[in-house]
Amino acid sequence: MPYEPPPELAALSLAELAAQVAARKLPPVEQWQPQDVGDSEMRIGADGRWFHQGGEIRRPAMVRAFASLLMRDKAGQHWLVTPFQRLSIMVDDAAFIATDMEAKTDADGRRVLAFRLNTDDLVICGPENPLRVAGTPDVPAFYLTVRNGTEARLNRSTYGQLIDHALSLGDELVVESRGARFALVPGT
Repeated sequence: MPYEPPPELAALSLAELAAQVAARKLPPVEQWQPQDVGDSEMRIGADGRWFHQGGEIRRPAMVRAFASLLMRDKAGQHWLVTPFQRLSIMVDDAAFIATDMEAKTDADGRRVLAFRLNTDDLVICGPENPLRVAGTPDVPAFYLTVRNGTEARLNRSTYGQLIDHALSLGDELVVESRGARFALVPGT
């Protein structure tokens, strides 16, 4: 069956976004406890490209499949997990890249921020998928919690969208999504 990417974020209502997120069937990697542990010989570059034994994985379907098996433990190690194996994977920065953002308003009038990742996954920011700011005030880095301990780093244009949204709300660099409040300045 051919893969159909989700529509552009701007074209989706909040209800449609939520339905797209809910429709994504992901394996229950957090429930699997495989005894066989090894090294995948894979790496995710800071730019979001995936590599195996030094060669780039160029098939988006393979990247999406591997990404659905990804988790990060409390020590920060990323793993590809199946029911039978847990294989370490090197991640240069974040496992995903957030490539687009859209601000919506829910039925209760609350603001909701939705992000598209380089794997075409959609993530709705909020208490379960918070934003985190790292770096310095001069060179900030923005991260969105995705799932199973993994994060997406916001690329430059998505970071710009987020800052423009914050500035449209007032002088304070703060955004809200699903009732959670996120400061956009490192160290605040």
